[in-house]
Amino acid sequence: MTTTTTPDKQGIGTRFLSLARTDAHVTRLVVILLALLVMFAAIRPGNFANSYTWISMAVSFPEFGLMALGVMVCMVTGGIDLSVVGIANLSSIIAAMVMLALAPGGSGTAIGAAIAIALVVGALAGILNGILVAVVKIPAILATLGTLELFIGISIVLTAGSPISGLPPEYSALMAARLGGVLPMQFVVFLVAVALVALIMGRTTFGTKIYMLGTNATSAKFSGLNSVSLLIRTYLFSGILSAMAGLVMLANYNSAKADYGVVYTLLTVLIVVLGGVNPNGGSGRLIGVVLAIVILQILSSGLNLFPEISNFYRDLIWGGVLLLVIATSEITARNPFKRKQKEVS
Repeated sequence: MTTTTTPDKQGIGTRFLSLARTDAHVTRLVVILLALLVMFAAIRPGNFANSYTWISMAVSFPEFGLMALGVMVCMVTGGIDLSVVGIANLSSIIAAMVMLALAPGGSGTAIGAAIAIALVVGALAGILNGILVAVVKIPAILATLGTLELFIGISIVLTAGSPISGLPPEYSALMAARLGGVLPMQFVVFLVAVALVALIMGRTTFGTKIYMLGTNATSAKFSGLNSVSLLIRTYLFSGILSAMAGLVMLANYNSAKADYGVVYTLLTVLIVVLGGVNPNGGSGRLIGVVLAIVILQILSSGLNLFPEISNFYRDLIWGGVLLLVIATSEITARNPFKRKQKEVS
């Protein structure tokens, strides 16, 4: 008797809806996202629904979105990376210096070399973080907070506190290109990073070990897991993602400076926690983090449509949304009726 397997014909949308039905937190994020879209489209239909607003969002959020992905992979291990902004700025500064040193007038080779060197800088910065956390045994929050200041200091020394501008026009043209005439290059870079994180976290032994370490570090150690090597590679990966964010910022600002994106440090942590990643490690879905990135960008862009609302209220609103989602998740998790249902099943 022969058996045949039927290929999975579910589309991306069907799989997404299936995930939303089985993950309560993802469902809540989807509801929040849809509510924001409907609200802003109804209140400011002419401004919010036009293509310029959406393209502007697609160009803007990859900056902090890429950093948030780096924070996510570190938080799943039970750690955190607060140095992402420092790595991004240092990488972009060195990339700008390489471009101007090799070919001030512009050169494809110089731009390629600058991008490669920026990624190497991000990787080296991540390795330093990993060594401090895994080898020296400094708590991740303290180690990366210290390296954040270190990277900012190096950036200030390299630039004397001034922005580096006058980049080759080829780099601006490269990042201003649109895939298929629609998708901004910044958004494409973000999609590539999301696909890479999804592949690593969901399809590789490396990703499985990251979740194992975050779930129970002691058990992982006794099972033969090399936590030192794993943590160093995890922070290295976060450093590369931060360097990619730096290259996006370099294109968006057309310059590099030590203090660009200073608000992103806490914003990325907010995104990752809002996305459902456990701050203690061991759990968290990439789809939740991506939804949180989009939600905060839509909320930010929507608030910009109301000039009467001061920017000072933005942090208040973001914090309120975060507390609401976390409180709802905790209440749901402690619901005795649902817990009893799980025990019976």
